[in-house]
Amino acid sequence: MERRKVLKQMGWAMGLTVATPSILSLLQSCQQEGAPQWTPVFFSEEQGGALMTLVDLIIPRTDTPSASDVQVHSFLDLYMNEVSSKEEQALMSMAFTSFLNKALTDSGKEAVADLGPEDLEPVLAAALAKKSPEEEEAANQAMAAYFQAAEAGEAAILDEGVARSMFANNLRGAVIWAYKTSETIGEEVLAYLPVPGQYVPCASVEELTGGKAWSI
Repeated sequence: MERRKVLKQMGWAMGLTVATPSILSLLQSCQQEGAPQWTPVFFSEEQGGALMTLVDLIIPRTDTPSASDVQVHSFLDLYMNEVSSKEEQALMSMAFTSFLNKALTDSGKEAVADLGPEDLEPVLAAALAKKSPEEEEAANQAMAAYFQAAEAGEAAILDEGVARSMFANNLRGAVIWAYKTSETIGEEVLAYLPVPGQYVPCASVEELTGGKAWSI
């Protein structure tokens, strides 16, 4: 299996790379709900709690809202439930389970609900750590073997370290995408200009927006 196909199939966030109307509608619905009591529909309640912690480890609250403040966790849960294919759902469930099991083992805790930021952050950091070219190639080969087995209807097994790395990298990409695309961040944090104004061909972002990146 060629490397490009493997990378495409790996992506939980591959559907998020294009802001289609249906995906944007899903994202906006999460923003509008904004319910304090969130009940996940794809993940279990324990996994949902861990997911909320993880998205805030990736984008914590500072002088801007955290990822959970703009309902990124709710969007990712709905995306997995309503947009992702059965194959993607199975892969991500397996990878997330491997990630959480590692956190349980390392922390000595017995229940996912007991895992806090101090337990999840080291596992996330290790999974996101830069790999050598040899390690990257080995991971790509492992993913290729997994997808080939899955396509052939055979038992598909993936090394747990590779699964955790894939999960963490896809999660980070999806969180950043959803955060930047949310209505709150787009209109209140980034530079927002819904109606095009004067065309200025040569000017710095600092001069045009006070240093803020453009929302759209």
